[in-house]
Amino acid sequence: MSAYAGYSKTSYGAQGGDDSGGFFAGGSQPGSQGGKSYQDESLRPVTVKQILEADEAFSGADFKIDNTAITQITFVGQVRNINPQPTNVTLKIDDGTGQIEVKKWIDADKADDGNADQYELDSYVRVWGRLKSFSNKRHVGAHVIRPVTDFNEVNYHLLEATYVHLYLTRGPLGQDGAANGGGESMFVDGGAYGGNANGGGSGQMLSKVSGCGPLAKRMFNFMNGTPGMNEGVHLNVISSSTGMSVRDVLAAADELLGQGLIYTTVDDETWAILEC
Repeated sequence: MSAYAGYSKTSYGAQGGDDSGGFFAGGSQPGSQGGKSYQDESLRPVTVKQILEADEAFSGADFKIDNTAITQITFVGQVRNINPQPTNVTLKIDDGTGQIEVKKWIDADKADDGNADQYELDSYVRVWGRLKSFSNKRHVGAHVIRPVTDFNEVNYHLLEATYVHLYLTRGPLGQDGAANGGGESMFVDGGAYGGNANGGGSGQMLSKVSGCGPLAKRMFNFMNGTPGMNEGVHLNVISSSTGMSVRDVLAAADELLGQGLIYTTVDDETWAILEC
């Protein structure tokens, strides 16, 4: 990403298995499917939080992120659960901003397509696919799932997703204002761009905490006031320090994880606050 415009492809092959192209600033790839024209059929790098919060005007409508219709998406995350079925393999993917189910339908003509052993728990993978909704529950229908062999790809993807988000919401670098009328963060609510780096993100984070239950608030306040915990705070430390039971800590952690306020670090029982 040498400049904040004119993006086409990535160094890690995020443009897709069939060289389907990436996000093009100000460009489009017209096409038709059943008489329906797409303004932009390009591939969009996203975070799970963006997927979960994508706008759907009505059931069956195109999903929109940053007020822009999305068709194909790609993201990187850790495999948290593997559920093989006769017709598909369902993975739960966590990228630190949220979790979502990814379904890879089995192609009977491909010998290894339905082999769940090719996926490892807690390993990083890159997913290409389309966002779908069934019975008001969202999932990603995957075209391709491949392992991440270079951890730099994880960081690169987040930078790439940030790049596209800022281009669509703030315009090219050096321009003020929002390109599509939306300036929401793609990670946790808040963050700054341009001249708005005066702690607005922290205020919005506290606003999200205020909407949590009392147990989640107590856990968050304890973690927020515990310095020097670069690797996060373990379940037992939170329980003994706050007087909360293990069950209460786990319930509070689930609520804070769902709000995108904390994330797991060295294991599933150690958490850190996701900074704005």
